[in-house]
Amino acid sequence: MKPRIAITVGDPSGIGPEIAIKAAADSAVLEVCEPLIYGPYTSKELAPFAPGVLSADAGRAAYDAIVAAVRDAQAGTVDAIATAPVNKEAFALAGLPWKGHTDLLAHLTGAPQVAMMFHAEELRVVLATIHVALKDVARLLTRELLESIVELTARELPRFGFATPKLAVTGLNPHAGEHGVIGDEEDTTLQPAIEACRARDIDVSGPWPADTVFVRASQGAYDAVIACYHDQGLIPVKLLAFGRAVNVTLGLPIVRTSVDHGTAFDIAGQGIAEHGSLVEAVLLAAKLARARRAEPRESTR
Repeated sequence: MKPRIAITVGDPSGIGPEIAIKAAADSAVLEVCEPLIYGPYTSKELAPFAPGVLSADAGRAAYDAIVAAVRDAQAGTVDAIATAPVNKEAFALAGLPWKGHTDLLAHLTGAPQVAMMFHAEELRVVLATIHVALKDVARLLTRELLESIVELTARELPRFGFATPKLAVTGLNPHAGEHGVIGDEEDTTLQPAIEACRARDIDVSGPWPADTVFVRASQGAYDAVIACYHDQGLIPVKLLAFGRAVNVTLGLPIVRTSVDHGTAFDIAGQGIAEHGSLVEAVLLAAKLARARRAEPRESTR
């Protein structure tokens, strides 16, 4: 039986409803799964939401769709979730405390730790910190956090076909700090965390200068790169695979994938949005759902 994949429409004032409809009707999607759309997507349902207009109502509608999809995934009604993009400002206007899907999904599922990974054939990137101001990254990037992210990545990557993953960690500073000449976080925080993980038989190295490690990873030297902050990791993966990369939440008790782009308010309602990234997200969700079905029951808890 084909897995049932919940597709949430994201912010209904963005391109989410349009790409959800297109993806759910795509022949590649229908070949591997049964797609189910969550959230407003018909003309009547979308009437209260003006295309491209930020609103609290749209933020709340996006949230409600996610909650419903997670509830059904936890109940086994659907096998996985693929999400269209939400708008963080709309979430804030609606009084929601979450910055986006990742922290909301952790809250809804009770997952003790999650991480955002962008998955493409050319490159896989896991983010140590996500939606935080750049000025706060050094403070938040503790040894304990990095150790836990590396361990989570090593534990989760076998699901993606890497039985013994080879990982790399980026430096925080230019040239990975040049041994304290351009910042000392590499020596005081990153290197000790990496050494601790290696002592646990995790194949991880670094910290490597970020301006070269992604090139090496894209050439096959590493199965995934742990980046210190949001744009450090997302610029290379989007440059190499924009529209084909899939956002996956590691550490959840359910399967969740997403697109590699935002709500695109500037083209919402025009019927021109490209749905390829959501198709890729659904296809990966279906693949991961089938793999999870094959696992022993105890390992899925």
